[in-house]
Amino acid sequence: MRVLFVSDVYFPRVNGVSTSIRTFRQDLASLGVDTCLVAPSYAAPDAPSEEPGVLRVPATKVPRDPEDRRMGWRALTRALDALPGGRFDLVHIHTPFIAHYAGVRLARRADIPAIATYHTFFEEYLHHYLPLVPAPLARFLARSFTRSQCAAVHALIAPSEPMRAVLTGYGVTTPIHVVPTGLAADRFRPGDGRAFRARAGIDAGRALVTYIGRVAHEKNIGFLLRMFREVIRSVPGALLVIAGEGPAREALRQQAGHLGLAEHVHFAGYLERDSALLDCYAAADVFVFASRTETQGLVLLEAMAQGTPVVSTAHLGTRSILVPGSGALVVPEEEDAFAAAVVRVIGDLNLRQELGKRGLAYARQWSSSAMARRLAELYGQLRGAPRVLRLARASD
Repeated sequence: MRVLFVSDVYFPRVNGVSTSIRTFRQDLASLGVDTCLVAPSYAAPDAPSEEPGVLRVPATKVPRDPEDRRMGWRALTRALDALPGGRFDLVHIHTPFIAHYAGVRLARRADIPAIATYHTFFEEYLHHYLPLVPAPLARFLARSFTRSQCAAVHALIAPSEPMRAVLTGYGVTTPIHVVPTGLAADRFRPGDGRAFRARAGIDAGRALVTYIGRVAHEKNIGFLLRMFREVIRSVPGALLVIAGEGPAREALRQQAGHLGLAEHVHFAGYLERDSALLDCYAAADVFVFASRTETQGLVLLEAMAQGTPVVSTAHLGTRSILVPGSGALVVPEEEDAFAAAVVRVIGDLNLRQELGKRGLAYARQWSSSAMARRLAELYGQLRGAPRVLRLARASD
C-alpha cells in the first residue's frame, strides 16, 4: 500500500505532530506500507531533503513565530499535482491548515480515501493566539471549524479516547478511531544524565525538576513556575529546567524574574532529539507537566522510558496515559498540592526508584510497532471508501 502524508509541520520543527509522523512512517515501512510526506521546507529553496520520502515545499516564515513555516497554496498544489498519477492508495492529513484543504482536494481528484489525525485541541489554543476574540466566540469558531473539516474526510484518528469523546461532543459524525502514537525503540536507549548536567554547568547533586516540550502559552508552564516557587521553600537548591523552544519563552523568562526565580530556572532551549534530549530526561529527579491541551502527551511516556518519575495533572489526552500503575503521581492543578508532590519525590529516593521502575515497565506497553499495525489495518479497511462517501453526501 502507498500512502501520502500531508502536513503543515515537520522536523526540524520539534513538536508532537512531527514526532508522530516520523514514528509512524518508520514502523509502517516495516509493515510494507510505503509513505511519502509532503511538508514545508525550513531551509533555502531547492535544498535537498535530509530524509528519504520527504518532499519539501517552499515556505515562508510565519510572523512572530520563528519556528513555523507557511506553505503557499499554489506551491503546495503544484507539488501535489506533480506527483505521479495513480501512485497513492490513500491520503493521510496531519494538520488542519493549508495541508488539510490541499490533501482533501488531491484525494477527491484521485478518487481515493482521505483520513485525518486530530493532533491539536484548538478550542484551548485559540484564546492564547486570538486574545481579543471573546472566549465563547472562540469556542464556537473552533468547534464549527472542526466539524467542517472532519466532515470532509472518510475517517478520523484521535490519539486518545478523551479526544474522541471531545469530537463526538462537537457533533462530529465521521468515524473516529483511537490510535495513539507509540514509543519507538530508540526512546528507551538510556540517556546520560551526568553528561547533561556537565554541559549545562549544573552541579551533579542539585535537585532537578524538568519540563520538556514546546515552550508555548497553552502548555501551562506559567503554572509550573508559580508551583516551583513553593518547591524551593522546601528545597532551596532545586532547579527547574525548561527544555524546548516556542513563542512563550521570553514571557516565561520575565515571569521567572518577577517571581524571584531567575537563579532557579534554566532554559535549556532546543535539544537534539536523539542525544541531548534523552540526557535531559535522564538527568531529572522528577518530570513535571501541567498542559490542558494535549491530545495524548507523548513526553510523559518518553520521561517514563528513561525511568524518570512523573508528577502531572491529568487533562484531556493525558488522562489516557496517567493511569494507576503508570509510574506517575497525578495531582490537581493547585500550586500547593503539586509542589508537595514534587518535594515528596525529590526527598524520597526509594519512591523515585519505585516510580521510575513502574514507569519504564508501563512505557514498554506503548510499542510504536503495535500502533503502526493498527493504523495499517485501518488503511486496509478504507480502500474503496470514496465512492460510498460521495453517494452518501449526494443523498443528504
